[in-house]
Amino acid sequence: MWFANFFIAGSATMVIPFMSLYIDSFGDFSDVYVQNWSGWVFLVTFIAAFIFAPIWGRIGDKYGRKKLLIFFASGIGVSVFLMGFATNVWQLFLLRLLMGVFTGFIPMSQALIATQTPKHVAGRVLGTLQTGSITGSLMGPLLGGVLADLFGYSTTFKWTSVAILLSAVIVYFGVKELRLEASEDKDYKSYSRKEVILHIVKHPVLLVVMIISALVQIAHFSVQPILSLYVEDIHGPSSIALFAGIAFSAAGVGNLLMTRNWGKLGDRIGYVKILIILLFMAGIVYIPGAFVTSIWQLVIVRFLLGVSIGGIIPLRIAYIRQEAPLSMQGEVLGYNTSLRFLGNIIGPALGGFIAGFHGISFVFFFTSALLLLSGVFLLIAWYKHEYADHKRHSLSSH
Repeated sequence: MWFANFFIAGSATMVIPFMSLYIDSFGDFSDVYVQNWSGWVFLVTFIAAFIFAPIWGRIGDKYGRKKLLIFFASGIGVSVFLMGFATNVWQLFLLRLLMGVFTGFIPMSQALIATQTPKHVAGRVLGTLQTGSITGSLMGPLLGGVLADLFGYSTTFKWTSVAILLSAVIVYFGVKELRLEASEDKDYKSYSRKEVILHIVKHPVLLVVMIISALVQIAHFSVQPILSLYVEDIHGPSSIALFAGIAFSAAGVGNLLMTRNWGKLGDRIGYVKILIILLFMAGIVYIPGAFVTSIWQLVIVRFLLGVSIGGIIPLRIAYIRQEAPLSMQGEVLGYNTSLRFLGNIIGPALGGFIAGFHGISFVFFFTSALLLLSGVFLLIAWYKHEYADHKRHSLSSH
């Protein structure tokens, strides 16, 4: 599953750096036209994924996740292959929309591994799995840029699709899914959509953890689209692509180094406690980003952000694994994925809007405030519902 995630994440990020250049190659367009379409072509995948994630989660609970993973990888592979033949921006837009319908491979693989893993090591195992997609997304943009320079854009799409289809083959031959319903879930039954939503609403900490999925993505993605402009501001235009790439990758390196350790810590101490610490840490680390005067200061800030944000995804999934009955886990994780994609949609638009009105450095203040607020919300929910209940139980048992 690690290798399949590595190929999927690498392939998904391979084409991102030159998407706007590909659109530009379709004709003689103005900069504004290319920028607008780049935004829409990028976003439409997340919009489709946002709509479909809970549906796939429900289907996965019912029929098993392995089949769905093969279906996703095949669907993404075919749509990326066809992008290599696009001759105008509408074709590219529709193919990115189609790709969004199948986008959910990595969250679905996390759901698969979560249900196959004993609860007490879920954090560590999910943290390890997370390193696969991080490594892929670190290497993807670099490899994509090299291939595009050597062979051209359309050939790169075709090569990328081969790597995606390879992950379908890896899952088909390499992953065995054990259906654990009867053995592990004493109250195994089929839940209606309404019952699943009620389960989430009745568990306030679970609900807050899921809402934070969206807030963290909004925070993370509000800086992403304007990062290269910020690098240009503080460093000047020389080797801009290289330095923007380094600034981007710094967060991934921090993420890669720490994600497994945060997972292990969560297994030992409790997932929500570590999540609260990480949210405060990420919020504080972001503030100096507004004051940096050199590219290396920005790289250090991004690295520290990666260290703190690295544990948030596996810890969230491990917590959901703990709190949701096995037979509805896929759907609950589907809603969680949906909220993440919603954050991916809102973040870039909000970041661009704030930067346009108040300047790029203000985006760092906004992001920091959002992460700190998320930490406060989770702390209050945890204190009121889990900590207080636990204290009451221990007092009544004495």
